[in-house]
Amino acid sequence: MEETKTNTSSRKKLSSVSTAAFILIAATVLGQVLGLLRTKLVNANFPLIGVNSTDAYFAAFNIPDLLFFTLSAGALGVAFIPILADKYQNSTRRAMWELSDSLMNLLSLIMFVVGILIIVFAHPLIQYVVAPHLPPKEINTAANIMRYLAFNPLLFTLSGILTSVQQTMGRFFFYAIAPLFYNASIIISIYLFRHNIGLVGLGIGALIGAIIQLLIVVIGLYKTNFYWQPKILWRSKDFKQVLRNLPARSVDQGIDQIENIVETHIASGLGAGAISNFANAYTLSTAPILLVGTTIATAAFPRLNLRLSQKRPDLFRQDFRQILKTMIWIGVPVCFVTFYCRGYLARLIYTRGDNDIAIVLGFLTFAIFSRIMYSIVSRWFYSHKDNKTPLFVSFFVIALNIVLAVILAKKSAFGIAGLAIAQSIVGIVEVLILVTVMIMRDRKIFDFSFFKSIFKIGLASIFSGIAGYIMVQFYPLELKDKGVIVLGGKLFLIVGAIFIVHILSSALFRLDEVKPFLKTIKKFILKPVRIQY
Repeated sequence: MEETKTNTSSRKKLSSVSTAAFILIAATVLGQVLGLLRTKLVNANFPLIGVNSTDAYFAAFNIPDLLFFTLSAGALGVAFIPILADKYQNSTRRAMWELSDSLMNLLSLIMFVVGILIIVFAHPLIQYVVAPHLPPKEINTAANIMRYLAFNPLLFTLSGILTSVQQTMGRFFFYAIAPLFYNASIIISIYLFRHNIGLVGLGIGALIGAIIQLLIVVIGLYKTNFYWQPKILWRSKDFKQVLRNLPARSVDQGIDQIENIVETHIASGLGAGAISNFANAYTLSTAPILLVGTTIATAAFPRLNLRLSQKRPDLFRQDFRQILKTMIWIGVPVCFVTFYCRGYLARLIYTRGDNDIAIVLGFLTFAIFSRIMYSIVSRWFYSHKDNKTPLFVSFFVIALNIVLAVILAKKSAFGIAGLAIAQSIVGIVEVLILVTVMIMRDRKIFDFSFFKSIFKIGLASIFSGIAGYIMVQFYPLELKDKGVIVLGGKLFLIVGAIFIVHILSSALFRLDEVKPFLKTIKKFILKPVRIQY
């Protein structure tokens, strides 16, 4: 009886995975729409080459992103939430805030210094590290944009710590909607500054957007009894544990950003517009990763941590398997959509059209699926407070990626498409290594039922893949296809056919993943309507 009360109380403390996932997915869809609209409007209002080139815009974000993910993002989420979840489950809320304050104060000091360094060294960082082959005027433009972004890592750090606490408490709404204001601010800045200070004005928009995002996150602290203290509890056992976990996860996050810088560096030598084309394709590829991988994994992460805090590895395995199957079931048709619709998507984000974007996006399809899988597989390790294994694997795959990128991205080889091929290869290798290690540590993590479900998902996916191929033959992309009605209409029909066939074939093979969806549809269709006489 007492155990039942405890479990009921725990369920009340954290929102269910399905509810949290719905909030995150809804906000992510809107966020991705705004993000793609932002990139589309940047492409439409600024040239591919020249002083105000989009190459300079995309290059400017690399260093601030690297420093944020390396120095702060590693402490947020996977290195911080597991310990915070223990505090929330087994201690007082005051102790939770003391831990949060300590981390916030330390990282804020570090990121303030980082901001000063970015302002001082922006020009040489662009010229010698990020994009050495850009013309001098474009290097100056990129450096000026970067200076406006200098304190965004600080603002994102503050937002990240506060939203980590809110996630632990099962509050996902403000975490989900805050980034929307960041994209909206950059979109507004396009129209405010395009005819005066030009591309540099987008840096101002990004700075204002980061400030607004932080303010929205602060609103989310309402009724959490938050209080801030200007001190760092160096002797706290929990704080020391966070600091011990921080380096491994920070380097792991930083490695991914180093990969982006290397790709930008290589792309800058492949001709004018290469940086923009790769960045556009990469932006399109991140949408399904964030929508399917990051949102579901983020929503599930507190629950997985809770299972281990409750000393219930059996329930942890059960939840992990179900989440992984769901992500595979959704991820496969999403990848079909990306591959078959690569030309349509490229035309949407860059109206004037550039075939390189579509080619790169097509090769990134395997990277999309592997990154979706990585989102949840990596959290298996983080839930067990193991940050080192993903780090060591990342060291290997980043080295492999750099070698492959240098070889495959030569003009005599695949050119800019070589960067995408390298990403896809290393993405698959990374997930395979982590899954192998996971199975070696826990032989019970996968059972016969799991593999049976994966086999059925594979069979169902064959039909959705065939549907996508047929629809592209009926509605091919033509040079005249532009605009929401014509281009969007074809895209809607192809996407709709793939998902409808995937749902029907999943129902045919009696997959558990499709049952909640069918149940909702059935309830909606058969729900009686009250008629007043």
